[in-house]
Amino acid sequence: MARISRRQVCLIVLGLIFLLILSSAVVSTTAVVAGRNSNRAVNTSLIDVPILNYHKIDSFYHALSIPPQEFEEQMAYLSQNGFTTITPDQLMSYLNQGKELPEKPILITFDDGYLDNYTNAYPIMKKYGFTATIFLVTNLVGHDERFMSWDQVREMQKDGFVFGSHTVSHAALTKLSREQVMEELVTSRKEMEQQLGGKIRYFAYPTGAYNLQIEEMVKQAGYKAAFTIRYGQAGAESNPYALERIPIFRGPQTFRSFFVRLNAAPLLERFGLIRN
Repeated sequence: MARISRRQVCLIVLGLIFLLILSSAVVSTTAVVAGRNSNRAVNTSLIDVPILNYHKIDSFYHALSIPPQEFEEQMAYLSQNGFTTITPDQLMSYLNQGKELPEKPILITFDDGYLDNYTNAYPIMKKYGFTATIFLVTNLVGHDERFMSWDQVREMQKDGFVFGSHTVSHAALTKLSREQVMEELVTSRKEMEQQLGGKIRYFAYPTGAYNLQIEEMVKQAGYKAAFTIRYGQAGAESNPYALERIPIFRGPQTFRSFFVRLNAAPLLERFGLIRN
């Protein structure tokens, strides 16, 4: 937390306390509710789980590019504050069956499969004993020097990293025909299964574009769950085919933004103060 002054921390904490008191006054909690966009009954005693969403870990001055030293600062913060990384399988077993998770679970995800995920993020995450889930654009793996090779993907997989589909071409699915959407979903999954072995169960929507019809097609294509770029945490009321994440961006004060987005997620989501 070297980038945040004591005064700033106090102001953030006071603000969170105020919002918590305000929300407690207007929101009541019930034991069981119907899951949002789902027919399943869910137990609201389940805690919400933060899912971080990264893209690139490099030094380019771009909103999606987190410099390696700042990414390490964020990973060090998670380590020092007792967070444990989990897999999508663990998350879904918790949300669906209530299976136990570590005390402070966090799911870390990357979209697209950039080479710097292997060269920069991978060593840092191994240093802190963390793993991640990476969603690959299959036509770019091994065919574009900006992206990882299948050998690099397999090396990370052996260290506990999980891989999911981000389609074949990264096209926005809402702009494609139904046939084209199914081609993107099924072909990418089959290619990954052939290259990596085992079932590919998880999907992330390119550009975050989806609708109810596409959600159903993702399910029909054989995926167990899908991830959006909508800001929030995954919890009892989450739709498994539209799971919320916490996008992490580069900015003038990247660590402070990371700190607030992570620690204030329940309140920021509740009041709609951040959309993505």
